[in-house]
Amino acid sequence: MSQIEVTPVERRRWFMFAILLVGAFLPPLDFFIVNVALPSIQEELDTVSSAEQLVISSYATLYAVTLITGGRLGDLYGRGRMFFLGLVGFATASLLCGIAASPWVLISGRALQGVTAAVMAPQALASVQAIFPESEKPLALSLYGAVFGLASVVGQALGGILISLNLIGLGWRAIFLVNLPIALLVILFGIPVLKETRARHASKLDLGGTALSMVTLGALIVPLIEGREAGWPLWAWLSMAAVPLLAWLFWRYETRLHQAGGAPLLNPAVLQAPGLGRALLVALSFYSIGVFFLLLSIYLQGALNASALSAGLIFLPFGMGFLLGPLSTAHGKRLLGDYVNSVGMGLEVVGFLALTWLVLATPISAAPPSLLLAVILFVIGFGQGLAMPTLMRMVTGRVAPAYSGMIAGITSSTLQISTSLSVALIGGVFYTLLGTHTDPAAITHAFTVSLLCIAACLALGAWLSVTLARQPALALKASTIRPS
Repeated sequence: MSQIEVTPVERRRWFMFAILLVGAFLPPLDFFIVNVALPSIQEELDTVSSAEQLVISSYATLYAVTLITGGRLGDLYGRGRMFFLGLVGFATASLLCGIAASPWVLISGRALQGVTAAVMAPQALASVQAIFPESEKPLALSLYGAVFGLASVVGQALGGILISLNLIGLGWRAIFLVNLPIALLVILFGIPVLKETRARHASKLDLGGTALSMVTLGALIVPLIEGREAGWPLWAWLSMAAVPLLAWLFWRYETRLHQAGGAPLLNPAVLQAPGLGRALLVALSFYSIGVFFLLLSIYLQGALNASALSAGLIFLPFGMGFLLGPLSTAHGKRLLGDYVNSVGMGLEVVGFLALTWLVLATPISAAPPSLLLAVILFVIGFGQGLAMPTLMRMVTGRVAPAYSGMIAGITSSTLQISTSLSVALIGGVFYTLLGTHTDPAAITHAFTVSLLCIAACLALGAWLSVTLARQPALALKASTIRPS
């Protein structure tokens, strides 16, 4: 049906990929970096708690609901073009955040950041399928995974450093304005290097499917992110109850468009690739760890009275493991074959069970042994990092390169939904068990039960991954996808 213009032997592919990786690095960086700035933002802009929540949730929500569209835009109109368009938009939104004089201007800037990040971010993952030969894809995906580990480490540290330095009196504004010189350098060096990749015979964007996908994802993600903070009002339950109907309408629309010879946002034939459904279920369980960072901070500061700085430093072993894990994937592949993802997620399960034991074995209000805690957090981070590149390959490798943007958007969106579900469901378990109690014993009990919930979700993902390892990914060729 469609072909890729750039051949696998493109000599500048690694330089191109390095440029595109900036688009994968900035979105998670800006998610992590803003957390440390919230107290300073509240002090200067006099924000209420609901506005502070919107500073985070407006970005997270619009990023998640736009990812599929952003990936498909790269397929249709060029991945390099969409990358630079998203980058310019992201820089503009960062400027708006950096000069914001009111909470609502800041929230508007964060919303624009979310949309433009979703246009920029999928292009790196989509380009792995388009520009690399099979022999180089594992290394490219390992580097892609390492970027997330680097962002998690750099985000927390850089935010604290920039606010502490208070460069030319900018304070918290520096965490947004720092994106401007990065964007400028990437544009100056990237435009001469980045060669366009896209489907040769591009069709028009499926506007109806785009609208339906955003409404469907929004109906799921908005209540998941906002519901608990708002006390689970009626609108949240009605919104989530409408998701199955909206998903059916979306699927029906896309199927009819495909049968009529159109170009749907989500091609139903592509989504029927063998094993793809299970691979996406693995992705859905993968970020059940998302709520862990919040819960560990509550445990450290609420039950152990640790300072914010000490609590932040405790995350460093996890970040180092997450950074080193993807770089070890190639060695793991030689030792473990197609079971690298299963072993990585299995290591996370072991780590969470060990952390549960360590917390329970430590006297209430006493800090667990620092070295043992650091080793356990490193193992969890390493397992997460080891599994991530093979998870990306597990999903994207089942779809032809012509649809790599589409599947990259689906994968990224699934991971975002996984994070939201983790915060809503496992976070709900934590706060339900905690109730109105704030004493160390209650926090410790709620924390350990939540750790077991995370371990159970990861164990399910590891088991599904084992079943997929026995079914090699055979990408569905674009030439076989025709309207029925």
